[in-house]
Parts: sequence; structure tokens; C-alpha cells
Amino acid sequence: MAGTLRNKILIIEDDPGICTFLKTTLTASGYDPLTASDGKSALQIISSHCPDCILLDLGLPDMDGRSIIQSVRSWTQTPIIVISARSHERDKAEALDEGADDYITKPFGTVELLARIRAALRHTCTTAEKDEIGLNGVYRVGGLEIDYRKHRVIVSGNDVHLTPTEFRIVSLLGKHAGRVLTYKAILQELWGPAASMDNKILRVYMAGIRRKIESDPNEPKYIFTEVGVGYRMAENDEDA
Repeated sequence: MAGTLRNKILIIEDDPGICTFLKTTLTASGYDPLTASDGKSALQIISSHCPDCILLDLGLPDMDGRSIIQSVRSWTQTPIIVISARSHERDKAEALDEGADDYITKPFGTVELLARIRAALRHTCTTAEKDEIGLNGVYRVGGLEIDYRKHRVIVSGNDVHLTPTEFRIVSLLGKHAGRVLTYKAILQELWGPAASMDNKILRVYMAGIRRKIESDPNEPKYIFTEVGVGYRMAENDEDA
């Protein structure tokens, strides 16, 4: 639509073929793509153009992409979606712990990519609203309702009796719905920076939570497992 302000998406990718493909895809989808083929020029573009979202390849010629994540996170919360051939769970967890919002492994589909971009942009627009909900109100996703003021969780109109720790886990995921929270991030949020990094305790709590809120714990509708990385709560009915 004429006069509509288009979101600027910065592509940080040193492969010319992938960069061209991404630029064409984003342009056709109504975005305004910017490109950088190395870390130095990427940081310059980020500071001068303030993109609305960043697509980041980790394997750049002059620096590791995680250094860019660290630099960007020191001064802005611009969403960062990593697009990398590195598929190891540790690489995903480290990038997310550094501050990336999402991680897509190459090769990827355009439908998935565009959906992840939309989710990242929605999260940016609603972060303040979600913080307010987390303090004063109610968060809803599908048939699940989290009442932060009353410390209640309701599923399909019925109260769910969670333990205090189970409620803290559900409320934390609800405040960051649509984003992957790594095991490390959840453990540190619940038990502090000195918390053990043993994921077994989280798996035990999550099994209990799913038995209480999911109609079929083996086919969850609300809280999804990113294997080897962490957990993600559905952002809305479309994402569920």
C-alpha cells in the first residue's frame, strides 16, 4: 500500500546466492531489505539505519556472528534471527543465551522464515504490553489463561492447581511467549546465576506442568520443547 512504512530487515550473510535469495523474498513480502557481507559493515549499518529485525549468519569472514549478537545486545533489543548451517544444539543454545531471539537452521523454507520474522516483529511491538500484563493482568493463549495478579492458571475455564515453582515456570514462558527460552535462562531466572545447569529438574517440572495443562502431554498445544535447547510457549492461536 502506498505510503505504508515498511519494516527494514538487515541481512548479514556472506554467501551472495543466499543473500540475493533472502533479499528477493523479503522485497516480495513487503519488507525493505538491507545487506551486509561481513561483521564490520553490519555493525555500521545497524548503528546508522536502526533496522527493525536482523537476519544473522554466524559464519562471517571477519568475526563470529555471536560477537555481533553481544555488541547489538549491549545497546538495543532489535530482534535477531540467526540463520546458520550450524545445527548442533550447543550452537543454538549459545546463540540464544547471547541474546538472539530465534534460530533457523539452513536449509530453510521461506514460509517458516517469514513466520519467524512476523513473530519477532510482533514481540518487539508487544514487549511493553506483555511486561504490563506480567505485572498487572491476564495473559491468554488458546484455552490457557495466566492471571498474574491472582497467581492462577486456568485451562478451558477450569482452575489448574500448580505448585509455586510450576507457576513460576508457566508465568515466565507466558511473558516471553513466542520466544525460545533456553534451559540455562530458565534455571537462572528461577534459581539465580549460581543455579545448577542440570536440565533434569526442569524436565521433571515440565512433565508435571504438561500433565496438568495439556489435554495430551505427548502432543502439546501450549508449551513446546526445542530439543536440546529449551522451551517455547505458543504466542497465539495461529502459532499454536
